[in-house]
Amino acid sequence: MVTIKSKKEIDLMREACRITNLVYKEIEKVIKPGMSTLELDKFAEKIIKENGGLPAQKGYPSGVRGVPNFPATLCISINDEIIHGIPSAKKIICDGDVVSIDLVVYKDGFHGDAARTFLVGNVSDEAKKLVEVTKQAFFEGIKYAVKGNRIGDISHAIGEFVEKRGYNVVREFQGHGIGKQMHEDPGIPNYGKAGKGMRLEPGMTLAIEPMVMIGGKDIYQDEDGWTILTDDGSLSAHYENTILITEKEPEILTLV
Repeated sequence: MVTIKSKKEIDLMREACRITNLVYKEIEKVIKPGMSTLELDKFAEKIIKENGGLPAQKGYPSGVRGVPNFPATLCISINDEIIHGIPSAKKIICDGDVVSIDLVVYKDGFHGDAARTFLVGNVSDEAKKLVEVTKQAFFEGIKYAVKGNRIGDISHAIGEFVEKRGYNVVREFQGHGIGKQMHEDPGIPNYGKAGKGMRLEPGMTLAIEPMVMIGGKDIYQDEDGWTILTDDGSLSAHYENTILITEKEPEILTLV
């Protein structure tokens, strides 16, 4: 079910989104070769709690029998890991790594969701281009996130932008509505046909998140039950923001 948020509800979401953005600003200052992903995770959780929020992904159910709930604040996925990487003291960030981080903050009944990909140390030109294309794909998509357009208009714009540059979007995972629940309707694929899907209305809040791979389209799930990787070992990147559909242009809540 799609929920249209009131002004009061949107204001509450703004605060969760503000904290989400703040965490990324602080991560950008400290991320470096030699850090463990667990160290980065604890750093982020401390900032969230200092600002009165909670890490919404921590304890999130897998939905699969035998796979434990997600144990951490951040999803940290490195190089060929696309999404849902589990932080660990044994996983060390190295010079040249492409580090994708996904974070959801919960505060006062509402969520803020965003993802960023960080280039650590001396990275390849190939990696730099991948990360820039992934980020730009988001901005291409939200050009169509306006009143009266359809979900498919956003999806088509993202997929077309990425594929014209020789990359592939992940098709098995997608963006989503967000609000009181982390994942709400509608689903927002990163590919599709323009003019299809639900019509956009003011008050809708959406998490739009291109996930892009340099190599082929195939992916697989690690034996940990969470981490999703490229099948051919190629690099991937992830960029996401929570946006608000308005009477005019979309507002990006996690960049304020």
